[in-house]
Amino acid sequence: MKVFGSSGTRGVANEGLTPEFVLTVAKAAGTVWRAERVALARDTRATGEMLADAAASGLASVGTDVDRLGIVPTPGAQTYAEREGVPAMMITASHNPPEYNGVKLIGADGVELTVDALERIEQQFLAERFDVAEWGATGRSRSVEGVRRRYVEELLDAVDRERIADADLTVALDPGHGAGSLTSPEFFRKLGCRVVTANSQPDGHFPGREPEPVPENLGDLGRLVEATDADVGIAHDGDADRAIFYDETGAYVEGDATLAALAAAELDPGDAVVSAVNVSQRLVDVADERGASLELTPIGSTNLITRIRELRAEGESVPVAGEGNGGIFFPEYLLARDGAYTAARFLELLADRPASEVVAPYDGYHNVRINVAYDGDAERDALLAAAEGEAERSEADTTTLDGYRIDYGDAWVLARPSGTEPIVRIYAEAREGARAEELATEMEGQLRAAKDEV
Repeated sequence: MKVFGSSGTRGVANEGLTPEFVLTVAKAAGTVWRAERVALARDTRATGEMLADAAASGLASVGTDVDRLGIVPTPGAQTYAEREGVPAMMITASHNPPEYNGVKLIGADGVELTVDALERIEQQFLAERFDVAEWGATGRSRSVEGVRRRYVEELLDAVDRERIADADLTVALDPGHGAGSLTSPEFFRKLGCRVVTANSQPDGHFPGREPEPVPENLGDLGRLVEATDADVGIAHDGDADRAIFYDETGAYVEGDATLAALAAAELDPGDAVVSAVNVSQRLVDVADERGASLELTPIGSTNLITRIRELRAEGESVPVAGEGNGGIFFPEYLLARDGAYTAARFLELLADRPASEVVAPYDGYHNVRINVAYDGDAERDALLAAAEGEAERSEADTTTLDGYRIDYGDAWVLARPSGTEPIVRIYAEAREGARAEELATEMEGQLRAAKDEV
């Protein structure tokens, strides 16, 4: 049994991800951590309180006191963990659909656990060996007030407030009913921006849109930018560790273009930038232009964090890292993805020129993403075997770091299993939209044909 995927553990609440499961994860984590206190936070999901209660019970049963933070963006829980020097559990499914929930584990340094650390907790979980406390030594819970306010204050101290305020920006914000609904509107207003919002009421049923900030879910934001003459649109996922943008014309900005623009502003010769195997040629080009090295990992924040830590331990400078889904790291601030901080760093770039001009140098690529769902291990294996067959038949360069990426020089296609949902994701990129569509649909056809034969 594999407990942790590319970003914690997730599943459909009360089905694959039950209170009993979360309680056991908490007991395993508490046993490995042996900490006197653990922070516990959640996003707005309807099942969050139920699962947080289960986690608190599991931690208390192994003698750990629990700091209950309530609804907080994941990066807010991380800054609390770092400040207090305590590990943390975050109940969230990030960008997954409303019926999902999950658990992210955070170390006492405020950083999501490395692959090795997660494996130790997974082994404890599977072995069912827990340091259960005697009745008189069980842990207690306390509610901690003001965590969101302190998080916003720390964000304000970490960015160039004067530069952003002087730009006199209007920000259209769509926090998608998630945890960012309770922090980002206040943050951007305190930065001196005029803020207009959509889907900004915290609601775990996500009535306005699905939690994932992808174009098909963000029509409200594009229209809001146009209607209010905003300078930029900003969208978060459910736990607000990601930021996706619209430019001043109401046009969607590819996350890969945002990452490239932010990397171009950060990288110096000799630096390293870390991304995942679905990296865009945009970032490859920026690294080459800046004289920086590009390090690739399997997809998922845990894998990026592990590699960033390794590089920094070797004395390498890693000022920026991330993926094209809006999850970007600025390790010198905090080794965590923070949607509000990322957005503020993007706003700093808007002090000189409009959003469309900031990303214009990185607009020359087209991206396509297709999901192929599966039901059970047999269908999953058939899908991956079909992807492997495509890679073997191709005469192009192939990477198997995470799934199967086929690189044709002018374009590439990748098929790999999601670490959080029962789907195989297909990514394609090319300078011509038709070429990207062709590669993605060809791969999809092979995968669906193999699935139909199961």
